[in-house]
Amino acid sequence: MVVCICNAIREQDLKDALRDGAARPAEVYARLGRRPKCGQCLSFAQSIITRETATA
Repeated sequence: MVVCICNAIREQDLKDALRDGAARPAEVYARLGRRPKCGQCLSFAQSIITRETATA
């Protein structure tokens, strides 16, 4: 599933960044070498982060 259309970030990219130590959307973007553009994805990214960290 695509999380960020502007930066072509997929859910798997986000999960990989979480495994590498990212804990917030800004850290995910930094680990992927990207920056938020329109910002519409940030709440969706945070919900995935919350879900993944709760089940870890």
